[in-house]
Amino acid sequence: MAFYRTDCIEKPVSKLFEKLGHLVGSYPVWFFVIPLIMSAALGGGLYFLEDLENNDVENQFTPINGPSKQARHFIKETFPSNDSLFSKQRLNAEGNYSVIVFSILEGNILTGDLFKEISALDKQVQSLSVKAHQTQISFKDICARENGDCVSNPILDIIGNKSSNLSFPIKTWKGKDVFLGSTVGGVEERGGVIQEARAIRLFYFLQDNNGTSEWLQQFQNVLSKKTLSKGLKVSYFTSVSRQEEIEKHTTDGIPLFSITYSLAISFSVVSCMRLDNVRNKMWVSFVGVLSAGLAVLSSFGLLLLFRVPFVITVANSPFLILGIGVDDMFIMLSNWQQTKVKDPVEKRMAETFKEAAMSITITTLTDVLGFYIGLMSEFRSVQAFCLYTSTSIVFCYIYNIFFFGSVLALNGRREQSNRHWLTCCKLPTHTPEGKSLAYRLCCVGGDYDQETSAEKQQPIAHFFKFCYGPFLTKPWTKVCVMLLYLGYLAGSIYGCFNLQQGINMRDLAGDDSYVVNYYDDDQKFFSRYGPNIMVVVTEELPYWNKSSRSELNQCMEKLYNLTFVNRNLSVSWLDFYLQFAQTQGLNLDNKTIFMDNLVSFFQLYPEFKLDVNIAEGKINASRFFVQTLDISNASMEIMMFNELRNTAHSCSVAKLLVFHPLFIYLDQYLVIVTSTIQNVGFTTAVMLVVSLFLIPNPICSLWVTFSIGSVITGVTGFMALWGVNLDSISMIILVVCIGFTVDFSAHISYAFVSSKKSTANERVVDALFSLGYPVLQGAASTIIGVLVLAASKNHIFRTFFKIMFLVMIFGLAHSIVFIPVFLTLLSFSSNETKKKTTTTVHGVIPKVILIENKSMTYDNHAFTKDNCHFSRQIVKTQSTKIYFIPNNEMPSGWCHDPDCP
Repeated sequence: MAFYRTDCIEKPVSKLFEKLGHLVGSYPVWFFVIPLIMSAALGGGLYFLEDLENNDVENQFTPINGPSKQARHFIKETFPSNDSLFSKQRLNAEGNYSVIVFSILEGNILTGDLFKEISALDKQVQSLSVKAHQTQISFKDICARENGDCVSNPILDIIGNKSSNLSFPIKTWKGKDVFLGSTVGGVEERGGVIQEARAIRLFYFLQDNNGTSEWLQQFQNVLSKKTLSKGLKVSYFTSVSRQEEIEKHTTDGIPLFSITYSLAISFSVVSCMRLDNVRNKMWVSFVGVLSAGLAVLSSFGLLLLFRVPFVITVANSPFLILGIGVDDMFIMLSNWQQTKVKDPVEKRMAETFKEAAMSITITTLTDVLGFYIGLMSEFRSVQAFCLYTSTSIVFCYIYNIFFFGSVLALNGRREQSNRHWLTCCKLPTHTPEGKSLAYRLCCVGGDYDQETSAEKQQPIAHFFKFCYGPFLTKPWTKVCVMLLYLGYLAGSIYGCFNLQQGINMRDLAGDDSYVVNYYDDDQKFFSRYGPNIMVVVTEELPYWNKSSRSELNQCMEKLYNLTFVNRNLSVSWLDFYLQFAQTQGLNLDNKTIFMDNLVSFFQLYPEFKLDVNIAEGKINASRFFVQTLDISNASMEIMMFNELRNTAHSCSVAKLLVFHPLFIYLDQYLVIVTSTIQNVGFTTAVMLVVSLFLIPNPICSLWVTFSIGSVITGVTGFMALWGVNLDSISMIILVVCIGFTVDFSAHISYAFVSSKKSTANERVVDALFSLGYPVLQGAASTIIGVLVLAASKNHIFRTFFKIMFLVMIFGLAHSIVFIPVFLTLLSFSSNETKKKTTTTVHGVIPKVILIENKSMTYDNHAFTKDNCHFSRQIVKTQSTKIYFIPNNEMPSGWCHDPDCP
């Protein structure tokens, strides 16, 4: 099957890089010094790193224009808070608070000495004071207040008064109903009365005053050092804990990157080490790793100079850039080694750039476009990561072309003079007579392949050409590869159907953090009752109209009938008002009576005044509360969030919205899947367009696009099986996945279509021989680059490792296993090859082989004068030459001519 070249862009760009390579080879010193000066100048921007750290959880890890943020703004404007009448369920934000959970493994925490110790710690907390702004601040100075007093923990008062028959979850205390579902956990009850409880949770709500943050810090210090009785466990949390944990781990990547950098240098040096004292490229590989480091320094410094915020997700970027830079280095070194060693350095550089620079340009362009598309994300953390990483990739590309290219040219001059890689002393190419083995190992070098005039290939390159390539192109091997691919695809699809969504707030803290202990206790003891949800009527409604009330009640009934809502724990100011009217003998179907008696109703129930917005004699908005149950995991949160929103939107009598401060974080579920699909889909389309322009074969461009979809499916499915959720962090790395997939498949595809061989099998073997080892080196270097992240205590870093590991493994498998086999299934033949090839020899097994124009195909084997050794010419005409093939090279089943030697 013929293929059509689309090299109208590729060909002139290759010519341009050829000239650029000649220029770099001519003036290497300039191209070495300028990047160093640039890096030193731009690196000064790192001075502003600490000032520009921005890890606000809500700002960075929730959708920028999430509907819950809009709902919160409406509630804040419509139902202003009253500092003298604090109400936890009416908070429109998390506010300032600290919380302690006491728990035991067995027994009853509500009785005996344990409860006395809990009460003692409560008194100690309330007595805490701290000096802030030259003023001594106590708990009473900053506590949230209700009717002039600090908001207390009623459970302590109830149990302290030895109240028997502790009803659950509602306890009437001092004439008011107290909800105990959020303060008493691990409850065993009988007939609505607590028999035993495993945990107590105490809340300390604070005002947003001067000294609040200092007091919270003092609270953490005291709790972290507190020693309690044996068997009593304590965990604690504050409103600033999440933020502090993220900020604390932002710089955790620095020591890890140091380790990674050392490993990358070691791997690169070992990979490029040669026994030949002239051809050894240890220093070249070291500079290749240094080039990636300079790219990170320059790009980060530049963006920090422009005051771009630095987010914790950006700390993953250097590991990625190191892998990309080292990968490109191996590609350039591979092409350099295929040039003729006796050619001038300028010509060798021109040939290297013509092939290698074009290849890394394709991958760089696709990577950068992929990340810049990520700037359209709904998450600021994703935007920051994509901006920093894409800019780093641009610098990495520039430095690889110029800085690393200049070192490659300088090294070429050393090799041209046949000088030692370490001492730069001139060496003989052959061992003089009488010299020892040690002299030959240390003082001789400069050998090369006499047939090709290029450097001798490493053994693993020959492995790809003579072992792996032929093995992969055997028919039965192709069948096994197809079966393996079907198994891979089945596992991937299964994993995709089991993919969980959302980021767990617990995972934003380090494994050894006190925050993790609190979240674990909260999940274990207090998951029975979920958040108390506001249901807001956002527009004017005639509540005195019986028909309107009935329709509103029907809407509320739909909410009450949801499986995770407890009707008996829900609160409605309108229901209380109707009961109040019934006791007073009032007819609330009359507007005047309805509005005039609200004042006396609010005097009796002052908290309900916070739920009704009255202006100019009209009720512009009001709110109710529904209590949720058994919201114990992310799946339940998604179900609750979606069903509450959908049910509220179905109300026809008035526009309803549902809100809880938690919903700010649940908004991610609304956009995470669609954003991922849009980003991946759009990026893949862009990659296809780029591939069509720069890879001179449209079919191979389609194979590159196919590999993108295949690898993304595999990474998504297997990351789900590995316990990784789809969230803003994993969404970032799925975009990365596209770039790396293009890296792998584009290298092999480009080498395949650029091969001069006549059959698809030969071109695949040739492509693997040329770039199989560099691709393997690039994948290995990237895996090494992220390997240390597996040992991180931070979930974000470990997630990055898991997904990048899958990307590398699956990308490598596609590039050297699946894609080569798929390419051979379409037996391309170039027009040039067609002209040189005769038809297959038919009939009786011949003793002589006819080869027209020095090439032919027989039994799917291609024979040309370039790749076969012919023993004897028998006949020569103007159009035909007849050759014998030696016996030791004759394919199985062919006859042996007795005249052959």
